[in-house]
Amino acid sequence: MAGYALKAIVARHSDGVLLNDGSLDRAALRELVFADPDERRWLEGLINPLIGRHLNQALNDARSPYAILVNPVLIETGHYRVCSRVLVVDVPEAVQIERTMIRDQNSEDQVKAILNAQADREDRLAKAQDVIVNDGSLADLDAQVHALHEKYLQLAQSAST
Repeated sequence: MAGYALKAIVARHSDGVLLNDGSLDRAALRELVFADPDERRWLEGLINPLIGRHLNQALNDARSPYAILVNPVLIETGHYRVCSRVLVVDVPEAVQIERTMIRDQNSEDQVKAILNAQADREDRLAKAQDVIVNDGSLADLDAQVHALHEKYLQLAQSAST
C-alpha cells in the first residue's frame, strides 16, 4: 500500500516530496496540498481508499477483546461507519493548534489550514459515543484511558455472550 501511494505521489509531484533517504517528506507534501485544494482532493482520493482497506484488514486480523482504529480523519472519510463506537480525544482548539505547531513545527496558519480541511470539533463530538478530554495532566489522561479500557472490555464481553 505505502509503496504504491508513494510512487503515485512522486509521479505527480516529482522527487521534491522525498527526503534524502527516499522516504516521503511529509512537510513538503503538506505545504503542497494545503496550498491547493485540488491537490488535497487528489491526495485524499489516493490515500483514503487505501487507508480504508488497511483499517478493514486490521479489524479482520484483530484477536484482542476490542480494537481501536486511530484515524485523524475517521469522520471525514466515513470510516467511522465500520466502528461500533467512536472515541474522540478532544482538546480546546487553541491547545490543539499550539500542540500541533510544536509537534510538526508548522506555522499557525498552516495548522489552521489543516484543521479547516477536517471535520470541525462539533461534528467530531456529535459522532462520538466516548470522549477523552486531553487538556489536563498525564495522570488525568491515564485515568480516563483506564476507565474507557474497562468499559470497552465490559462491552466486548457483553457482545460475545
